[in-house]
Amino acid sequence: MPRLNALPALLALAFSALAFARAPALGEETITLTVHHFLSPQAVTHKDMIVPWAKRIEEESGGRLTFEIFPSMTLGGKAPDLYGQVRDGVADIVWTLTGYTPGIFQRAEVFELPGVHRGNAKATNRAIQELMPEIAADFEGIEPLLIHVHGGNALHLVTENVRNIEDLRGLKIRSPSRTGAWMIESWGAEPVGMPVPTLPQALSRNTIDGGLIPFEVAVPLKIADITKHSVELYGGDRFGTSVFLFAMNKARFESLPGDLKAIIERNSGPEFADAMGDLWDGMEPAGKKVALDAGNTVTALGAEESAAFDKAHEAVIERWVESVSKNGIPGAELVETARARIDGHM
Repeated sequence: MPRLNALPALLALAFSALAFARAPALGEETITLTVHHFLSPQAVTHKDMIVPWAKRIEEESGGRLTFEIFPSMTLGGKAPDLYGQVRDGVADIVWTLTGYTPGIFQRAEVFELPGVHRGNAKATNRAIQELMPEIAADFEGIEPLLIHVHGGNALHLVTENVRNIEDLRGLKIRSPSRTGAWMIESWGAEPVGMPVPTLPQALSRNTIDGGLIPFEVAVPLKIADITKHSVELYGGDRFGTSVFLFAMNKARFESLPGDLKAIIERNSGPEFADAMGDLWDGMEPAGKKVALDAGNTVTALGAEESAAFDKAHEAVIERWVESVSKNGIPGAELVETARARIDGHM
């Protein structure tokens, strides 16, 4: 099973948590933290990332920290509201896409760019961990627990198959972020921004022709039942990726006793990033199989066809560098460094 790829790292984290567990002393306060996100309880993020993370911390704290997890926006609001909710303390912890709040996480956007992420979540997660000092200014006012990516965006289409970049001209494609929208525009297609939970309805109603998501996300959304074709680039490369934010309200974090803060920090570093990279990478083959079993085509474009996309994507990177440089961010340097770090982990 593909998910077994993540098992060693996840088990190591679990045993580490058990090693630090202790029973709460008499009179010690139990602190309950709320966790809010937009996906269903069946999603990989909920059941294989957030729930095990919370259980590890509960065990390691001896029950002094507990969690109430609210999936599917059950605390209210819409997915783009999650960043504001954690910043303002409506929720203690959220998991969301940085792309849902354009302009806030400009430095972290570098990892979304086509030609930077290479279709390997673990490699990009490691690069993010190494470059946290360079992108830390994006997260002022909140406490980042994990900044990570998924396996990368494949293109899922309702009726039209894609054999080259020209086939995309005029199509309406769901975009996950502003950089994703720029990428779609570079193809001569029309970007349509929307949170991922609304994607199935938009596809089924033919409001859009296709969407950019990984195969793993396509499974709980049942995208294979709505679309007929899925496309990725040569060698498994993807059409960029999405950057995700798992973060805690800063004041709430700072209010915790020092030993509890240390437990959260210990469970929110490089090992967590590696485990989640393994998890997302391991799910992609299973997602492809679901599409194939539904009778859909899953196509990896040839080298020549992919080169045409690569050429178009360079203009996207130049556009991003120009945009962030206006705000004093060394965009060109960030692209070069991110690419080198990712390539070093491939």
